[in-house]
Amino acid sequence: MPKRVKTNYPGVYFREAARIGGKGSEKVYYIVFKKDGKTIEEKVGRQYADDMTPARASGIRNERIEGKRKSRRKIRQEAEAHKQAELGRWTLSRLWEEYKGQRVANKGLAVDECRFRNHLAPAFGDKEPCDIITLDVDRLRIRMLKARSPQTVKHVLALLKRIIAFGVRKGLCDSPDSRKLHIEMPSVDNIKTEDLTPEQLARLLDAIEADPNLKAASIMKLALFTGMRRGEMFKLEWDDLDFENGFINIRNPKGGVSQKVPMNAAARDLLLAQPRGEGPRVFPGRDGAQLQNIQPALQRIRKNAGLPPDFRPLHGLRHVYASMLASSGQVDMYTLQKLLTHKSAAMTQRYAHLRDEALKRASDLAGDLVNSAFDSGKSRETAAKVRPISGK
Repeated sequence: MPKRVKTNYPGVYFREAARIGGKGSEKVYYIVFKKDGKTIEEKVGRQYADDMTPARASGIRNERIEGKRKSRRKIRQEAEAHKQAELGRWTLSRLWEEYKGQRVANKGLAVDECRFRNHLAPAFGDKEPCDIITLDVDRLRIRMLKARSPQTVKHVLALLKRIIAFGVRKGLCDSPDSRKLHIEMPSVDNIKTEDLTPEQLARLLDAIEADPNLKAASIMKLALFTGMRRGEMFKLEWDDLDFENGFINIRNPKGGVSQKVPMNAAARDLLLAQPRGEGPRVFPGRDGAQLQNIQPALQRIRKNAGLPPDFRPLHGLRHVYASMLASSGQVDMYTLQKLLTHKSAAMTQRYAHLRDEALKRASDLAGDLVNSAFDSGKSRETAAKVRPISGK
């Protein structure tokens, strides 16, 4: 071991050692002092690596003697203990990484990633679920509502609930005490039921037929014929089409449970007319992969049809499909729910007023028919009472 060299400060020494991160050597400073009758020697730092000087080393020595400073070894031990404790903590950020790793990478996950990174991580990332209290969530909700829509805030808080529920379900964390944590969702009133007048629908069909993008045109017509969702049509494969029994199988739909919807004659003719390539998809994207985006063509068709700018070409046609069936008065709400593959009747109820209007029209028709028959009967009765005047 290199010789210990005394400095001008009492109890401060150094040894020469190879310089870390550079050529040559540097001084490594030590302090020596007595505590509880024992002589203690401690390394306090390197000349360049730690920017240590004899004066700084002397100040550290005085703090150690007075009990105001921990030894470097003690500091390292506490840092390591803290690190190990952190590794055992399932913070919200750590739960998110685990939750994310068990989900399929898609557009929905990418959106959730942004929600977590922008809103949840800054507020709760280093906290365990049991450390999050209602006041914390209330502050986040109020702060977000000043700049974001209620629907956006609702999505963020719903993600928070899903991450916590995932951690509890996997046994990674305890369930928060309901007395400490209650996640209040903002009130959202944005249920939008899009519909088209007969004239608008006729213009849209003309625009679809005239558009050069045959794939976009076929997808729009399939949405109108079946009410299928955008993602369901993009993922549709030839094996999902049961032409023999007249059904379209929907795998991994929005509700999570595989469904099937009837294939009516219009949908059947349209699907049979699609060119069949080597890949499995009915509407393939580039190189046979799943189709991702046809918005330019959809918006062009919407614009050429003269529809409002806020009309959503695919989701809007799903609403048109449902509205037409509901307003016909021939389809009950339970059947409509099944056709739309809604998990609950709550979403289908937005169309209930259309069915009610159809029933009212039918009822009015019955009243008119009865009144017509009544008026006709009175006319015959009156005619029977009139006697012709005999000539003299």
